[in-house]
Amino acid sequence: MSKEEAVPKTFRALVEGAERKFARVRDAPLHPYGGSGPQYGHFFHKVFKAYMRLWKYQQQNRAKLMESGLQRWEIGEIASRIGQLYFNQYLRTSEARFLLEAYIFYDAIFSRKYFDGSAKDRGVRFKELRFYARFLMVSLILNRVEMVKFLIQRFKELVDDSKLNFRVKFADFTLDTFRMLQCLEWEPSGSFYQKNPVEPKENGVLADQSVTSGLIDINLIAGMTDPNLPPNPKKAVLHRPSVTQLLAVIATVCEELPPDSVMLIYLSASGNSAHCSPARIENTGISRKCAMPSAPAGIHHEQRNGHCENHITAKGNSNEYYENYLVLGPSRNGGSNILFPGDIIPFTRRPLFLIIDSDNSHAFKAAERGEPVALFLSPLKPSFKNPSGVDMTQLGSQFTFFLTAPLQAFCQLVDYNLTNDDMDMYNNTESIVSTAFAGWEEILCTSTGLDLVWAQLLCDPFLRRLILRFIFCRAVLTLFCVREEGDEYLPVCIPELPSTLAFNSKAVRPAITRLANHLKVADCFSFS
Repeated sequence: MSKEEAVPKTFRALVEGAERKFARVRDAPLHPYGGSGPQYGHFFHKVFKAYMRLWKYQQQNRAKLMESGLQRWEIGEIASRIGQLYFNQYLRTSEARFLLEAYIFYDAIFSRKYFDGSAKDRGVRFKELRFYARFLMVSLILNRVEMVKFLIQRFKELVDDSKLNFRVKFADFTLDTFRMLQCLEWEPSGSFYQKNPVEPKENGVLADQSVTSGLIDINLIAGMTDPNLPPNPKKAVLHRPSVTQLLAVIATVCEELPPDSVMLIYLSASGNSAHCSPARIENTGISRKCAMPSAPAGIHHEQRNGHCENHITAKGNSNEYYENYLVLGPSRNGGSNILFPGDIIPFTRRPLFLIIDSDNSHAFKAAERGEPVALFLSPLKPSFKNPSGVDMTQLGSQFTFFLTAPLQAFCQLVDYNLTNDDMDMYNNTESIVSTAFAGWEEILCTSTGLDLVWAQLLCDPFLRRLILRFIFCRAVLTLFCVREEGDEYLPVCIPELPSTLAFNSKAVRPAITRLANHLKVADCFSFS
């Protein structure tokens, strides 16, 4: 066999070998609580080594491979797989270094236009669309705003050009998932970056993956990592879990939780109450996904259905207690997708912060029957100045929006378009909010009447920030007057936070008044 024939044959063999190894980790749990962590970590190193060998081989023999028919999109596909490996490893470990590696590979594919010309081949076009969806997902988590805008525009152009009629999903994440993930990630200062390329060991285990792999020779983006930041909280992502799977992961987290840690469980799902029509529940559309952000370990399940009409109080008979629940999947699957408040009670033996975002969130007041836990319960209905102009399927949850981006959620509530175009206006508005939060934080941390349940959360900056944003959310929604009266529009916290941080306190009400006056939307609130 001539060398000209041997090169493409060897390349194809390397491709097939890498793809076989990739198939073994494709369906591995995207969280660190799957029960086979070390095993999948071993597979990850093996598949990474296979793709690294493949990548280097095509680099060394690029000219001969191109002569034999290698297409540029095939090079892009290899790089895209490497980026996917890094992103999956980020989801399993919550280590930002893997997320940065994924971004670097995707950015190289994008800048080198490996998938250009895909319109001639439907299969290649789908690969290109998947690449843009994944790159957009990574850019969203890293908060690369300008890149996100550009990718969205390019993605729309591709969809239009392909004349495809489908709804785009970014993996199994929703907008709320991205918001919560970003909310529980440290933000780098942007002034640090170190590159120390490291060769892999002979056994395939990388000596160090804290730096870029060096597989793609590109100008790395300065300031992507900050060595002064502590590790991100450990998180997990589940895909369409049954209740049994969800509880199994929570149990594993509890077992592995360090003694001085708190578990955050964030649940977003449609609910059923004792007074809801079964037909209403049956006919609602369902979007299922599950992600688990935490501090330092925790659970986040997410699912959004239609809206249930009634408000649930904490009291009721035992039959009503068992008729109130969250639906984690299609109703035809029965009990395997029904989560009762009582299912969470065994986990209240450990320090627990429970956030429920649902149209039946108040059913989880029953979680009080276990050991004391910190509870945030969403309003049963959202509030908007102009509800007719709001598409909830596109905007995500209002409550989660307040907990992750409070200023933007405020502007959405009052239908105000706050942009970066007027920087003075934007900065002054942010200053009002940040000043208010700083004052509330001091009150919270020095309060002598603070319940011990909340006090044990204050040492964690992520959880402390969530508490401050809840105070803001509750005050804004309570003072908001452009809606019907009713407790179903208000969030609940259990146990109560200090009265010095209530919506009508001298520390909170003036701050909301200043913000509303600054944006000239005071007519949306009742300050009298």
